[in-house]
Parts: sequence; C-alpha cells; structure tokens
Amino acid sequence: MRFEVLPSAAPRFPEGAVEPVVPRFRSPRIGLALGGGSARGWSHIGVIEALEEAGIYPEVVAGCSIGAVVGGAYAAGRIAALKDFALSLTRRRVVGMLDPRITGSGLIAGERLRRRLARELDGFRIEDLRLAFASVATELGTGHEVWLSRGPLVEAVRASYAIPGIFPPVALEGRLLMDGTLVNPVPVRLARELGADLVICVNLSCDTRPPGAVIRPEQEDTPLDEADAPVEEAIEQTLEVTMRRWGRWNLLRGASRRLMGRRRTPAARDTSGRPSPGVARVMLDAFNITQDRISRARLAGDPPDVSIRPRLAEFGQFEFHRAAYGIDLGRQAVRAALPDIRRMVESAAARS
Repeated sequence: MRFEVLPSAAPRFPEGAVEPVVPRFRSPRIGLALGGGSARGWSHIGVIEALEEAGIYPEVVAGCSIGAVVGGAYAAGRIAALKDFALSLTRRRVVGMLDPRITGSGLIAGERLRRRLARELDGFRIEDLRLAFASVATELGTGHEVWLSRGPLVEAVRASYAIPGIFPPVALEGRLLMDGTLVNPVPVRLARELGADLVICVNLSCDTRPPGAVIRPEQEDTPLDEADAPVEEAIEQTLEVTMRRWGRWNLLRGASRRLMGRRRTPAARDTSGRPSPGVARVMLDAFNITQDRISRARLAGDPPDVSIRPRLAEFGQFEFHRAAYGIDLGRQAVRAALPDIRRMVESAAARS
C-alpha cells in the first residue's frame, strides 16, 4: 500500500511533532474491451450507460468490429449521437444504408455507412481522443492482428468491421485490413496494453449458441433461424434491381436468385425441403461460428477481470432496427455483474 503526505495546505504542527500520514488510494484505471457481434453490438451502448450511472468511468476502450464503432464514438464523446442514430433505425432505414454490388471484393460497397460514420466522427484522430482508444483489424494475406491506435478514427473503425465477403477490405497505411474478429473478437490484451489496470470485457458471442459439439448421425438437424430473412431478402432484391438496370446482366438474374437462396424459388431448397440459406447467411453464420471459437480460446488465455455477457440468444445479427432492445439487454447485463465489478475495483484500490 502506498501512502502520501498531505500537501502544504494541511494544518501545521509544532516543531518536533510528528505530522500524521493519511493514506490516499489511487483509483484503478478501468478499461473496456468491446467485442464484435454485428447488430448485437448495440448492447454496448447500454453497458456504457449503466456503468457510468453506477459511477464507473472507463479511461481505456479497445474495440473490435461493432465494438470499435461504439467504443470509438464513446472515446470521441459522441455516444449520445450514436444512440440517437441507432434508435432511429427501422427495417427500411437499415436497408437504405446498404449499397449492394455484384463486382469487387464485398457484397456491400459500404460507402453509405462510411458517409454516415463520417457525419459524426470525421475530423477525430485517435491520438487526440478524450479516452485511450484502439481498434483491432486483421491484415489481408498475412493474417496479422493489427492494432489501430493512431490516425483517422473513421478509417480505424471501418477497417475493424470490414467483414470478409460482405464489405471490401480497407486500405490503411499500406495494408489491406478486414474485420478484427478473425483474430481477436474481444480485445482484452489490447485494453491492458493501452494502460488499463482492470479490464471489463463485453462478450457478445457467449450466449448466441451453445458450445460447439459433435452431432451424431442419429441426431436431428437444427432448423435455420429465420429472424434475419427480411434484411437478407432486401439485399437480394437490391442486387436484382441493379442487374435489371444493367441490361447486359439480365442473364445473371436467375443465378442471383440461386446464389442468394431465394425462398420463393423452388430450386432454393435443400434435399429435406427446407429453405436454402443465401450467401449472406452462409458467410455470416460461418463467420460467427469462427468468432465464437476464437473468442473462447483468446479469453481462456487472457481472461478479463470481469466479463459481461448480455443475454443475446433472441437478438438476430441483422436486427439493427431493434436497438432499444439491445441497449436494454446491455443494461441488464451490467446490473447482474455490478457486484463483481465493485468488488474488483475496491480490491484493486486497496492494493494500490
């Protein structure tokens, strides 16, 4: 335990007397590690609000994918604007933010999302933010884990959420970068490297599916989750409109229906007669399975001091229009974890 003598403003004592020494505890520097999870990341907003309402103010934020979006906005002092935007979303507005394309390295160009981000975060540089912040991205080709702790905030956020095949990679400082969840879905280690004494992680993948298991031949298959079908179909329909506008692509319309697994097309069913998933569903589900396995391994090797796990099993990964529900789930998760967080902070303060 460290002690400090009171400053000169303290009362003077007679010469030769022993001036009392008063213990002064240093508050631990709290870090947040905000994980990836698509639309489920709106729960990060509720987590941050509930922590601050409890008098807990993080000084360090490390984010991955949607965690980088929320964490970057928080570090820039723009979390209220992000919340207003999230709450304003409807299914129609979500679809309006998408700009599908049939060429390039992603199904969605991402320019509309970039412009929306820039409206709130343009001009912010990471090194000038009010909180220590960094995002995680993956370098295309090498697979290196890249920590983005300086430069334009908008580009660091975009690189962290560039899901392979969905969004194109982001060129930054001579590297092509894509979603950080491929290497570090919940960046606890990064938060510690940024100077956090204690790390609270928010893991969005822990309650979305049971741990991976071996399915034996006699077990029945699990049916597809149809929660995100409206957005998937909207992407498909937008692609078809684009093809119709480009006359030379008309021959590809049938291929597009098969590619996206269009539900009203008889050919888009598997051998059991169930709807066949579209390419967006296949890619994102494969991505989320990988993310879940990687996060389990990374957190086992570098565990946080407290883990917050919003109960997100009923929250679809495309359901950006349900922000109010996601924010409330984040708040509930903090309330459940608050006793552990307080004990952690008090224990760390007593040791300092």
